[in-house]
Amino acid sequence: MANDAEETITAISTPPGEGAISIVRLSGDEAVAIADKVFRGKNLNKVPTHTINYGHIVDPDSGRVIDEVMVSVMRAPKTFTREDVVEINTHGGIVATQRVLQLVIGAGARMAEPGEFTKRAFLNGRIDLTEAESVMDVIRAKTDRAAQVAVDQLGGNLRELIDGLRQDIVNTLAKVEVNIDYPEYDAEQMTANAVADCARKASAKLDELLATAQSGKILREGLATAIVGRPNVGKSSLLNHLLHEDKAIVTDVAGTTRDVLEEYVSVRGVPLRLVDTAGIRATDDKVEKIGVERSMKALKAADLVLLVLDASRPLSDEDRQLLDATAGKKRIVILNKQDLPQKLDPAELATQLEPGELISTSVMTTGGVDALEAKISQLFNTGIENSQNTVVVSNARQAGLMRQAKNSLQSVHEGLEAGMPLDLVQIDLTEAWTKLGEITGEAAPDELITTLFSQFCLGK
Repeated sequence: MANDAEETITAISTPPGEGAISIVRLSGDEAVAIADKVFRGKNLNKVPTHTINYGHIVDPDSGRVIDEVMVSVMRAPKTFTREDVVEINTHGGIVATQRVLQLVIGAGARMAEPGEFTKRAFLNGRIDLTEAESVMDVIRAKTDRAAQVAVDQLGGNLRELIDGLRQDIVNTLAKVEVNIDYPEYDAEQMTANAVADCARKASAKLDELLATAQSGKILREGLATAIVGRPNVGKSSLLNHLLHEDKAIVTDVAGTTRDVLEEYVSVRGVPLRLVDTAGIRATDDKVEKIGVERSMKALKAADLVLLVLDASRPLSDEDRQLLDATAGKKRIVILNKQDLPQKLDPAELATQLEPGELISTSVMTTGGVDALEAKISQLFNTGIENSQNTVVVSNARQAGLMRQAKNSLQSVHEGLEAGMPLDLVQIDLTEAWTKLGEITGEAAPDELITTLFSQFCLGK
């Protein structure tokens, strides 16, 4: 029986549901032969590689035509998986696509596991782990900037940088080995200097990469942004405006929002995970009380707080409590309802704010909202250039391994300063090399690889 790597796999690579086209993908040594068993048209075993061929999918047992299709044939090694790949383009729809998939499985293919196509691309040397992870980042990107960062990484930018660091370390380790094997040349000090220089340069480069990690996390996951305030200050109206749709119910009745609403939106290139919270106030209403408790949790977990105040009413005790509760967080205080007669004392408010925290708006008339969006962009300008060569760390696994490698390099420095023998210092330098290898997959354990690809969608 063939092992998993030798079997031809198949899956539907398009989202379920109705659409113009659905794609059933096959990959493996028997991909073309299996597809040909259920295809009526040209002999797929004889068509040139990288061609698309018209015909019909036919049930080989009954002779019944299942669908009119176009079949792409791509032979190894110039494919995503570096195996023979066939893609059957069917009419979109659940029934027709599933019937084609079942016929292909009946002809000898095995149902693919989640991410197995990309896993085969990795195992066959087509991509490394950073590029594999960027595949999902491209799919999940919520802004143009996030997509561009993922595409850059898909092109191997990070891999090339990590490979360069590992090569420098290997070259230095070779010098250490020579010094250990041939001590009579009295090159110990020169080798120690080379080790220190290598560790210093590698640490500096890792510092540069890790400095992008927070921006990368925001691009990948979105900035957790809580819209808070007491009832009826305009929180839901603000959410609707930022989303450009009426997602939240807006009325003049206080306490309309009883739970948290969460939506993604891009504000001038900054992806926000917006959370519209229930109005925070003391209440005896059981349902509203639960909403207030959830609002406080969202407030604590937020990366950014949009605190909305009502300029048409004096500052209340609830307002003051929210100002105190958000004082230690990154926040923008929004003085809303500027279109109404003003009753809130700006001087009293100014004593509780840092310079630049306050934005005046009238969400109902959209006044000042552009200034708010500009402020959000200013606060979280990721500094990612549009250059194709920019490398941004947007993955927690990669950042964690970089920190571990940096710790090992720090141990190298400390060992040299303490006068430790080079053969002992070499252990920490080798550990840094190994951790960097786990980033690209050169030294990653099988369990990690299996777990990583299991998070991919089926058919990818």
